[in-house]
Amino acid sequence: MKMAITGGGGFLGSRLARALLADSRVERLVLADLAPAQSPVDDPRLALLTTDLSEAGAAESIVEGADVIFHLAAILSGQAEAEFDLGMRVNLDGTRRLLEAARAGGRRPRFVFASSLAVFGAPLPPVVTDDTAARPQSSYGAEKAMGELLAAEFSRRGFVDSRILRLPTVCVRPGRPNAAASSFVSGIIREPLHGEKAVCPVGPELALWLSSPRSVVANLVHGASLSAEALGADRTINLPGITVTVGEMIASLARVAGREAPARIEFSGDPAVRRIVSSWPSRFDVRRALALGFSGDLEFEALIREFLADEAAEKGVSQGSR
Repeated sequence: MKMAITGGGGFLGSRLARALLADSRVERLVLADLAPAQSPVDDPRLALLTTDLSEAGAAESIVEGADVIFHLAAILSGQAEAEFDLGMRVNLDGTRRLLEAARAGGRRPRFVFASSLAVFGAPLPPVVTDDTAARPQSSYGAEKAMGELLAAEFSRRGFVDSRILRLPTVCVRPGRPNAAASSFVSGIIREPLHGEKAVCPVGPELALWLSSPRSVVANLVHGASLSAEALGADRTINLPGITVTVGEMIASLARVAGREAPARIEFSGDPAVRRIVSSWPSRFDVRRALALGFSGDLEFEALIREFLADEAAEKGVSQGSR
């Protein structure tokens, strides 16, 4: 079985790669990214590809021979809002290029599209269900929604076998702040844990729909493993998450790291960020996803402890390789 991951140089892509390579049935795994990617593991089955999905020929080089394609690459929400043309070129046109290349290859690969809760927007019901209409209120959300329709249509026509997974906001992300409007969600936990100050651009009452990196990776792998028969005609799935307010996140941080950690958080309102993230839903009915075998987190404090454990493990590996 041969696989490819777009956005393979990112933290989710590299974690997904490690999870996939644990399966001996994987013969080859291509990690494609705009920037040169570092190999997450030392494995002869792994191939690193530096390429720009928006350029001619890039998509063909990614999907060549692939049985499963994970499409994670995207311009994130804040940057997509600020740079409309770039967001459209990568998030929409790049997705179509990838699907067209898969179609031309004639292998009908499984196509796992990482979509987002950002496809939803006001007016929202109290709980989003599988039947809630997508009404995005950001360029990123609109681009993801259009990508969903493309993936579903290419699947309906038999060109690919799509699985469209709407991811919750992922927390706690490692590394540094990124261009996502939701970057603060990880920042108000990660930076205080590192002894650094963090700025929260929204109020403590804002509720969010969150998932840990571990759960997201597990659900991406599971989504690829499901049969077409199990999924049926509806290939779009709202993934499990947990509803947490910013205030509850900070309270959990205090329980894990002590009161000095939340003291490093400064509230400074940012209307642009708040407009985007407050348009996203915070409560979902995910009975279908659970029935299909997808899994979720139980409570937010565990996400903080997982982040600390993963960070300690990464440091251990880094020190051991010196």
